Amino acid sequence: MPTARARLKYNPLSNREQCRFAMRKSSIRKRVLVTGGTGYIGSHCVVALLEGGHEVLVADNLSNSRAEVVDRIDRIARRRPAFERVDLRDGTAVNALFARHSIDTVIHFAGLKAVGESVAQPLRYYDNNVVGTLRLLEAMQAHGVRRIVFSSSCTVYGTPDAVPVGESAPLRPQSPYGQTKLAVENILRDLAAGAGGWRVALLRYFNPIGAHPSGMIGEDPEGIPDNLMPYLTRVVAGVLPELRIFGGDYPTPDGTGVRDYIHVSDIVQGQLAALDWQERPGDAVLAANLGTGQGCSVLDVVKAFERATGKTVAYRIVDRRPGDVAACYADPGLARTILDWRATLSLEDMCRDAWRWQQSRAGA
Repeated sequence: MPTARARLKYNPLSNREQCRFAMRKSSIRKRVLVTGGTGYIGSHCVVALLEGGHEVLVADNLSNSRAEVVDRIDRIARRRPAFERVDLRDGTAVNALFARHSIDTVIHFAGLKAVGESVAQPLRYYDNNVVGTLRLLEAMQAHGVRRIVFSSSCTVYGTPDAVPVGESAPLRPQSPYGQTKLAVENILRDLAAGAGGWRVALLRYFNPIGAHPSGMIGEDPEGIPDNLMPYLTRVVAGVLPELRIFGGDYPTPDGTGVRDYIHVSDIVQGQLAALDWQERPGDAVLAANLGTGQGCSVLDVVKAFERATGKTVAYRIVDRRPGDVAACYADPGLARTILDWRATLSLEDMCRDAWRWQQSRAGA
């Protein structure tokens, strides 16, 4: 089996892949604090920021990620971000972080994110996601940092009245996780309304999957994954016996839940577009969906994975999971108009890259 060092060796991408994953470039170089920057989406964002010439400080408490991700980022981007292990709920530590570093803007990923777990542990979710954000905002206010891009979620919509879901749809989350995202959105809106100079982007992600095409970073949750793709890839790799599909009796074409699956690299493009938006005059707050605009069922993902990789996915349909909705996919028109952004990568791209990441983790 290859050593850890061998598995971290950088493999240059083909010209096609370089073009396919080319990151948005900004003419203004920023000093960016990325909270949760060793996590799934955060690590991909850090790579893109470094490749775009920005200075990056990563703050993470490593509760659901690993410090070695910083090494992987360094190997991909050929630049190393600054890193500090900080829990955002520790106001003293967060203030000290801002005192030590000059920061222009914050991209805020840090937070717990499992719907089912939030139903079982609501107090933990409110403490981590809401209290942590309050401490972060207090430090930003004290140190004169007024720009933030917040990783929100489509869960703020709950069960939508209609799909695709636009930003004007009612906000009525059905899980503590979704409630924490909406609570932070409301805090940020109130802050921007009451204090001058804030520029707040609320990016409502739909369902990020996939991984960096190098196979060096991807979604790597602790324990048994709560999200579909890491669970699926571990089943195919033989780590888990079968994929449990939660619910086969939803009012959808095949009975399984329908979601808007989007490549993590497309999500990152949206983050960079939001940084550009902050440089333009306009409203203090922008709420925008990041999704493909296409709904895919869980079984659609299974079939796409099998087509993309030639592997067979063992699965079993089980009872519905508390807090889940039948169908939710985006109307991404506002992001196209305001941010000049759109998703470009296919479901098969997402599956291939997720499988490459799983193989890399296994030392294949």
